Amino acid sequence: MNDMEISTIGERIKTLRKKRGYNQKELADLLGKSLRTIQKYESGEIEVSIAMVNELAKVLDTTSTYLLGHQTSDFKFDSLSDVMECLFQIEKITGLHFSIETKRPPHHDGWQCSITFDGKDKAADLNADICLFLEEWENNRESFKEYGMSKSAYEAWKDKTLAYYASQGVEMSELEELDEDERIKRRAALLSGE
Repeated sequence: MNDMEISTIGERIKTLRKKRGYNQKELADLLGKSLRTIQKYESGEIEVSIAMVNELAKVLDTTSTYLLGHQTSDFKFDSLSDVMECLFQIEKITGLHFSIETKRPPHHDGWQCSITFDGKDKAADLNADICLFLEEWENNRESFKEYGMSKSAYEAWKDKTLAYYASQGVEMSELEELDEDERIKRRAALLSGE
């Protein structure tokens, strides 16, 4: 069985525990847990908290995201169109709203484009999480660029962040196709402020 076939967190814990040469009791001792708790983690009888996922990742010399089944290496960008497709996919996420702003000459000195998420948008329940993430990312990214944070610390923060949000599923919705009359009617209502 290869890593891609291991479908549950319990199976991944068990496989890594064995790979590291630990029995269940030894793993329990390393984590300060009971043998029965480790057995329940591996069998899926109880849910593993995010804090425990982080501890297990340290002890088993892996990443939290791997334990949770989120593989960041699955994202492969071969061209700029792959990046653009990723942005188009963000547009389909229910509960996530954004605006796009473009500043360019002759009205502005530079040429800047940005995607903005309003963290207080009541109609977009995921925006606050995105805003919190972007704020933290900005701080850690700057700290890393200015040599205030090591690469391993930056990667550890990234892994813990991805692991934390891995359990927060999103719903995707396709853009709505309207017939010409309905589109014109909605456009008129939008412009009149109704």
